[in-house]
Amino acid sequence: MLQADGIQEAGGTRRALLERLKRAGAQDAQILAEHLGVTAMAVRQHLYALEAEGIVTATPAPRPLGRPVKLWALTPSAAPFFPDGHADLTLGLLDAMGAAFGTKGMDKLLAARTRAQGKAYGARVDRFKTLKRRLEALAEIRSEEGYMAEVRGAGRGQYLLIENHCPVCAAAAACRGLCRGELELFRAVLGPGIEVERIDHILTGARRCSYRVQRVGAA
Repeated sequence: MLQADGIQEAGGTRRALLERLKRAGAQDAQILAEHLGVTAMAVRQHLYALEAEGIVTATPAPRPLGRPVKLWALTPSAAPFFPDGHADLTLGLLDAMGAAFGTKGMDKLLAARTRAQGKAYGARVDRFKTLKRRLEALAEIRSEEGYMAEVRGAGRGQYLLIENHCPVCAAAAACRGLCRGELELFRAVLGPGIEVERIDHILTGARRCSYRVQRVGAA
């Protein structure tokens, strides 16, 4: 996917296109060109490039005379190019909940969240019987959530569940119970008789979070 630095390299026109579509909604290339002070051909070239990346989409719109015109609009994939207050909101909510409910109350909230996650994860993981396949299913779920997870064999019946990214790192730093709940979640989903040990932790300075997973007594 085209990243923000890619738009910078393509010049200010693409950034201006995104901002105009964000503010004004769907527009045709000619109107965009007039607003930006560039040719319609130049605008279309940028729009087609952005469309190929899934950042904008075009919808035909009829006109009283002549052929339909394409109205260009942003897709949800354009969201990362605009300010996002999710992290600040999450941290604020965590602080407010901690003040309102105290440590015990926060623990209850996190436990409820872990149980809900465990139920959702289990619906996908429980169809598999071997530890390897269950771990692979778990890694797939975590990757969908942004953790860039993978499974590697570690010899002698051991596996590594590796998460190369933490999409909730700011929240986890503010509320260590999230990481504790994550470890409990993995143990619950993988089932009895499975040991899960965290051996790398992003919050302690590691590049990634990783977990050694094995059957009890397999080492």
